[in-house]
Amino acid sequence: MATHFQREISEQPRVIERLLREGRDAAEATARAIRRFGPEWVMLAARGSSDNAARYAQYLFGAHNRLGVGLAVPSLFTLYGSPPRLSRTLTIGISQSGQSPDIVSVLREARAQGAITLAVSNEPESPLAQTAEYQLPLLAGPELAVAATKTYTAQLFALAMLSAALEGNPQRWTELSRVPEWLDETIARNTDLESPVNEFRAARQLIVLGRGFNYSTAFELALKLKETSYLLAEPYSVADLLHGPVALIERDFPVILIAPSGRSLVDVPNLLSLLEERGACVLAISNAPEVLSRVPLQLQLPADLPEWLSPIVSVVPGQLFAGALAIGSGQNPDRPRGLAKVTLTR
Repeated sequence: MATHFQREISEQPRVIERLLREGRDAAEATARAIRRFGPEWVMLAARGSSDNAARYAQYLFGAHNRLGVGLAVPSLFTLYGSPPRLSRTLTIGISQSGQSPDIVSVLREARAQGAITLAVSNEPESPLAQTAEYQLPLLAGPELAVAATKTYTAQLFALAMLSAALEGNPQRWTELSRVPEWLDETIARNTDLESPVNEFRAARQLIVLGRGFNYSTAFELALKLKETSYLLAEPYSVADLLHGPVALIERDFPVILIAPSGRSLVDVPNLLSLLEERGACVLAISNAPEVLSRVPLQLQLPADLPEWLSPIVSVVPGQLFAGALAIGSGQNPDRPRGLAKVTLTR
């Protein structure tokens, strides 16, 4: 019998279809309000998987909308009572449940200072959504597994729609309309997980690598492996790895490399040579022939996937792998030990 975690992974193409169909008007209306306001920069407040969606937004709004983007430090608001000046910001709270008091506090303070505020949440009646001036509902339906899957990809897609609406480039919407198709293809391509699961079953620590838009994916996949298989999974940028952590890698050390086609591949050939030289055990999530031809353990992505949307798709093979590894190790990915679906932090 499939777990909730597995079923919710398979629901993602339809969730994204619904979000595109029913959420575009809200994204366009919010973009018009943001353009009228003219923010000088963007502040993002989030925790957990939502924090990884915020990492995606840093690259997205920077690359496509030329906006400086910072991640909020909620403790400055709740513990130290010393929030930054936010009056000229677009402040976005990202939260699946919209419940966490520290994220709500950031938006409440930003709105009091005169900032334009936006909630990205699956719960339109949540405290976060009610605090923000604008909201983008995720329309993902109930998520029963503790570890987020469909709400995470819906967050990425909602942010991508907002960026496209702000940019005003029709080509972006054409590409967004293909995401459900790419998700279906990715799920169908990656049903046989026996080899990578067998290779990684004994691992207790590993490294997850991504760069550029997929820096966020490295963090999210590492989190899923921590939540569901209790692995010490450390995410790094490919560039940051070479500034010290590469010393960890020795023969048979497990590495997951997220490397779809795009500009972020620039250092990957040299990285692969280093990993080969040290005898690392590498699992690649990619559609790049120059990567797939060198790595026997691989999870494949659609060939024509644009880099800016690749995090919405590339995380899915990682989710599938995390679920299969957990089950293969005797764990229940629906109920990670010591975790609850809604976490309240201050």
